[in-house]
Amino acid sequence: MVKVGVLGLQGAFREHAQALEAAGAEAIIIKKVEQLNEIDGLILPGGESTAMRRLIDKYDFMEPLRQFAQAGKPVFGTCAGLILLAGQVVDREEPHLGVMDIMVARNSFGRQRDSFEAALNIKDIGEDFIGVFIRAPHIVEVGENVEVLAMHNDRIVAARQGQFLGCSFHPELTDDARMAQYFVAMVEEASKKPV
Repeated sequence: MVKVGVLGLQGAFREHAQALEAAGAEAIIIKKVEQLNEIDGLILPGGESTAMRRLIDKYDFMEPLRQFAQAGKPVFGTCAGLILLAGQVVDREEPHLGVMDIMVARNSFGRQRDSFEAALNIKDIGEDFIGVFIRAPHIVEVGENVEVLAMHNDRIVAARQGQFLGCSFHPELTDDARMAQYFVAMVEEASKKPV
């Protein structure tokens, strides 16, 4: 059984842990840098990207997170986590982790009160996946090695680049574990590769 961490500094990390366990992985909530050594893959949950970045800096997570990503281990960013993964963020000079060849715009679908749900067709995952959008970003553009997995209203809302997976919505806030299963399969595949 693979061990998948959920960065537990801020955001919906408990719901992600439940989704991972439903998908057959062992979930570990990551509160300390040294816990990154224990896991095969990592989820960067939704939350508030500015607050999350402050906590990442406060607890010296940035460089260890980059090293984790550069070691070829799968990382899945949802909502704010997608912003952390992006190589470029609109209206921000420097990216956060900057490991995924995408440009992301924050709060693309309006404010908190504009939150909504939408049925999405997600490539390799299935149809009628209910995406929960809360102050969600969207992917403005993707690099040539990035595969677009889902669109909503002509905006890219899910994409994959090698071991990186990102989405604008909150898959952990529904009972549908298909996104978690997809990511767990990515982690299982990566963990079989020789280091």
